[in-house]
Order: sequence, then structure tokens, then C-alpha cells
Amino acid sequence: MNVEEEVGKLKEEIQRLGQQQPDGSYKVTFGVLFNDDRCANIFEALVGTLRAAKKRKIVTYDGELLLQGVHDNVEITLLPPPAVAVA
Repeated sequence: MNVEEEVGKLKEEIQRLGQQQPDGSYKVTFGVLFNDDRCANIFEALVGTLRAAKKRKIVTYDGELLLQGVHDNVEITLLPPPAVAVA
């Protein structure tokens, strides 16, 4: 699986596990993602996929590197897709 595929899967999993916000974003904690069995089977390197998604401005979270246990309560936000301008 390439990075783009993994980021796409990450978006699906955050939507599945997270709570939708009024602005259309989804929020989930790192601990919930990391400890989910389905995520564990999909992502070989969840932290690397999160960093790639953050670099592409698809998700946002505090800090650079997330570690199990230490950062379980860090909130990850899947940003809403950009609004398409109607011409």
C-alpha cells in the first residue's frame, strides 16, 4: 500500500472511530486509533501515516511524534474537505 492509499484508509478509520463536529471535521484520540484492532491490521506504521496526513494538511494534532501511552489523549482532527466554490 502506498502513502496515498494509507492516508485514504486513515481518513476512513478516523470517520469510523471519531466524533463528527459541527464544522464537518472528525475528532478521535490517538489512543483510540492506536488500540483499535482494525487499525492495527491496516497500518504497519500508524505514526508515519499520521505524519504524512499532517504534512498534507488532512489531519491536525499537537506535536510532531505521537507515542503510545504518553500521547493516548492527544486529539487528532480530520479536517473537513475544502469547500468547492460554485461558479
